[in-house]
Amino acid sequence: MKTLYLDVFSGIAGDMFIGALIDLGVDAHKLARQLEKLKLDGYHLHIGQQERQGIAGIKFDVHLAHDHDHGYDCDHEHDEHRHEHEHDHHHHEEHHHEHGEQDHSHDDSRNFADIKKLITKSKLSPWVKKKSVAIFQRIADAEGKIHGKPPSEVHFHEVGAVDSIVDIVGACIALELLGKPRVLASPVIEGTGWIRCAHGRFPIPAPATLAILGVRGIGVTQCDEPNELVTPTGAALLAELVERFEPMSGLVAEKIGFGLGTRENKTRPNVLRAVFGNQSKVQLAATKRSEGGSSKSKAAGAGATSLDWETDRVAVIETNLDDISGEILGCFVEAALAAGALDVFHTPIQMKKNRPGVLLTVLCAEADADRFSEMMLRETTAFGVRRTTAERRKLRREFSTVTTKFGKVTVKLGKLNGKIVQAAPEFESCRKLAVQKHVPMKTVFEAAMKAAV
Repeated sequence: MKTLYLDVFSGIAGDMFIGALIDLGVDAHKLARQLEKLKLDGYHLHIGQQERQGIAGIKFDVHLAHDHDHGYDCDHEHDEHRHEHEHDHHHHEEHHHEHGEQDHSHDDSRNFADIKKLITKSKLSPWVKKKSVAIFQRIADAEGKIHGKPPSEVHFHEVGAVDSIVDIVGACIALELLGKPRVLASPVIEGTGWIRCAHGRFPIPAPATLAILGVRGIGVTQCDEPNELVTPTGAALLAELVERFEPMSGLVAEKIGFGLGTRENKTRPNVLRAVFGNQSKVQLAATKRSEGGSSKSKAAGAGATSLDWETDRVAVIETNLDDISGEILGCFVEAALAAGALDVFHTPIQMKKNRPGVLLTVLCAEADADRFSEMMLRETTAFGVRRTTAERRKLRREFSTVTTKFGKVTVKLGKLNGKIVQAAPEFESCRKLAVQKHVPMKTVFEAAMKAAV
């Protein structure tokens, strides 16, 4: 499985995220052409290579273009005076002020409805539209709580300007161009100090940043860098896109990209490091290390000291129901699976006053937990749901074709430390042969199992 790991040791902003993905190989020209589908005027892109404390990477800039249509320049040298034209309401590279504060104020205003309409009426892909709107929704929810207003009434005075729309939509386009990999991230590091924003002078983290991360349950650790490192847009990208936050574990780096901020930080380079790898190769490398180790590592039994199983985390969403019809329950199961749930099932239980009921459970990626929680509340009779996070241990899986006297059958193999411990003939493959040969499917299944092991 393709995996993108974001190393947030020096924070994250939307432009840094895009720069890192371009450095990984995303075609900047294709990105610019996709952004044109927004039909959004008033900006000009500058993309080029620069350095921060000796680290070479890509600087992605959205410049206001009042006197010309939006466009794209690919530069290898940027003059620093260009950054004077940036909108600094949320970027990682906010302008410095006399007292070391950063400015989040902005006089360009759009509300959530305006932005959602702009995105949904465009000819961007359904996935980019969905993710972009979801990211803005997170910011609207956070700003709504801060200002005591419904999200729909929030004016995006801090993240509604042209450059912010380009950052958020551009980030989703770049991720799609990269192949929509699974996204993981390191623990989030933020700086210290003060910012000036539309709702006053506040300590870092910015109010919206802290609220966005808090709703998703993402922890924040401050360092001694006297500047803002995580912007509201960066926080929303993390909250919407990242499955889990943890140190790198067994990650084989196929490509490494660096997205640069403008400011020169005092304690660390102003960069976002993005590591791109193939999950299958990660597991293969683990297997080779295991097979090349001690005899204990090679053992497949309980005494093994190294196991090459795959690990991940999933959200578990469940609710107890005693007033739902079988038709609605069955419809929800089908709809949730079609929407991308990893698994959906219901279990008979006994509820209050000895009433029979069902425990409805959805397993999904952590990033999709909000979406399936809402789906369960809207499409069943549930008044509430419970959400937990579970760690999984999975056998490394391969597909193989075995030959039986009836013909060839596809078999899914589960391996642990290089040895097959599970085998499962594929249903459709067995059913097709059973029909062709006029034999019971059980007979084909047993023949495939024998050939596999």
